[in-house]
Amino acid sequence: MSLSKLRLNRNTLVALQDALMAAASFVLSVYIRLGSEQFSQSVDYLLPGTVTFAAVSFAVFMYMRLYRGLWRYASMQDMMGIVKAVTLSILIFAVLMFTFNRLAGLPRSLLFINWMLLLFMLGGPRFAYRAFKERTFSWSPSPGAKNRIPVLLIGAGNDAEQFIREMSRDHSGSYDIVGLVDDREQKGRTIHRVPIYGATDAIPLIMKKLERKGTRPQKWILSDDRISGSAVRHLLELADSMGVPLARLPRLSELKHSINERLQVRPIAVEDLLGRAQNVLDRDRMQSFVEGRKVLITGAGGTIGSELTRQISNFGPSELILIENSEYNLYHIEHELREAFPDLSLTVLLADIRDVRHIDVIFKKHQPNLVFHAAAIKHVPMAEKNIEQAILTNVFGTCHIAEACQRYHADVMVMISTDKAVNPGNVMGATKRLAESFCQTLGRQSQPVENKYSTVKNTKYFTVRFGNVLGSTGSVVPLFEEQLAKGGPLTVTHPDMVRYFMTVREAVELVLQAAVLGDAMKDRQECIFVLDMGQPVRILDLATQMIKLAGLRPNEDIKITFTGLRPGEKLFEELFHFSENAVKTTHEGIFLASPRGTDMATLRKNLEKLFGLSSERKANEALALLKMMVPEFKSLFEKDEKQIAI
Repeated sequence: MSLSKLRLNRNTLVALQDALMAAASFVLSVYIRLGSEQFSQSVDYLLPGTVTFAAVSFAVFMYMRLYRGLWRYASMQDMMGIVKAVTLSILIFAVLMFTFNRLAGLPRSLLFINWMLLLFMLGGPRFAYRAFKERTFSWSPSPGAKNRIPVLLIGAGNDAEQFIREMSRDHSGSYDIVGLVDDREQKGRTIHRVPIYGATDAIPLIMKKLERKGTRPQKWILSDDRISGSAVRHLLELADSMGVPLARLPRLSELKHSINERLQVRPIAVEDLLGRAQNVLDRDRMQSFVEGRKVLITGAGGTIGSELTRQISNFGPSELILIENSEYNLYHIEHELREAFPDLSLTVLLADIRDVRHIDVIFKKHQPNLVFHAAAIKHVPMAEKNIEQAILTNVFGTCHIAEACQRYHADVMVMISTDKAVNPGNVMGATKRLAESFCQTLGRQSQPVENKYSTVKNTKYFTVRFGNVLGSTGSVVPLFEEQLAKGGPLTVTHPDMVRYFMTVREAVELVLQAAVLGDAMKDRQECIFVLDMGQPVRILDLATQMIKLAGLRPNEDIKITFTGLRPGEKLFEELFHFSENAVKTTHEGIFLASPRGTDMATLRKNLEKLFGLSSERKANEALALLKMMVPEFKSLFEKDEKQIAI
């Protein structure tokens, strides 16, 4: 017999069993309603009523697939299914009996009694079986409980309840939940008999109380993903002082779409220390913005560019064109996308955005509708050492992309910028600011061209500005991880240095959301969007916390040393220039800054000179001109510069 037939037979048997329960409930209802004396007498409707009700119930149960639920996992949803099925059976039975004999001799209250009894007779065995399998009735600990690790859950919400059920059901589970803490006033209450002892500020007292009971927690587990980053950092400090590791349950977005997915405890990651609340995204509008359009991404193999390709691929572009000048990075992102999206129309091009002729050929051939410009030299010390290369890439590479968008009538260009472009103290920031200015000026003079035959929709230019991305190439987190792996020391440039941080996933989601917002602004051809980066993080604190996350002690197991500010570094970054009025948008994670364009004729004249100096590798002269073009650029490490006549 095949497995499918066996499963069908089992399901049918369950349905037949439920039908027998229905028959028994009808007989028992008659007995309860009439009493033993009248029941012992011949009741005309007993036999036909029992058979009819059992047949109706069987048909309804099969139709509603009541047999499919696994008794071991019986839940309130299953109970609601039983309520619906029983109610429908009673109603159909009543209609049939009324049609045949106008309910002659049948007490009306019998139907209600039958409804109550059948609910109990169907639901009772299911929940009793679940309780038996989970040993809910057991007075003694389940086998293996003595060998489990006692843990304290921080957060008494839905995730905590699910985790407690998981551990009670899994007799080979690793953890014994001995208590919960929650900042909401719930002290003295329980979840599945696990007590809530109080708020997080009472954890030291709670630990002592549990230690006296012989159940001192050996691990704390965050079971509430709404806990703020500052609270997570405080808990990490507290856990470290008490010699207890801190872990967390996965967030809902991290779970796979599988019925067999289980809650697995994971280490606290650097992202958890930020504790950024998840922004609500308009994914439907993002889908309609991308779907069916040709999308071109520069710097597609970098941290931001590669995440852009992943997220945009999910929205069904008609073609995705990737531009990247690193063969290694381009190979990896192409391999990943072809595996994940085999039906995607994908074009990968090894190209340099500084090559204006190649860029023109690409745009002419592919005619992209949406362009995301993420290619850049972004490492601050590297840009300081290679001034002319940073200018050629960040400024003129952007100019080539922006002008190609205008020439070939792309709908939207999104330029990825940085907080270092605000009052820049380094070459990288100054070049990105000049690139911002060019795009905004180009967008300001870009107006729809209309005639009696057609309307040409010129390009909209959007700049999206944000701070550091966790884990991006050349950023501080991978550097600390590498230094930790080597046994230290962790190098921090200055004890007071702070930075804004954001995960790459969140940054790219908000970039797409900003593009959608900008596209909806019919009267604007240029915008600067600034992402809400939350609170800045002190780099020294980040280094300390990363050492603790590795289970080590700062300045004992792993040293932290201060190296001094590097060329071009500032102690803090800004997201807005003083002349940019920050305006809230309809999305709480995105702000709109007033663009600061300039006269295009003057800008082009100076850009021509800057291109000549950079191409001739005259770094000092190029730097002097860059400072003139970006007046707020104040280099932190002044060089002997040769002033040139403008």
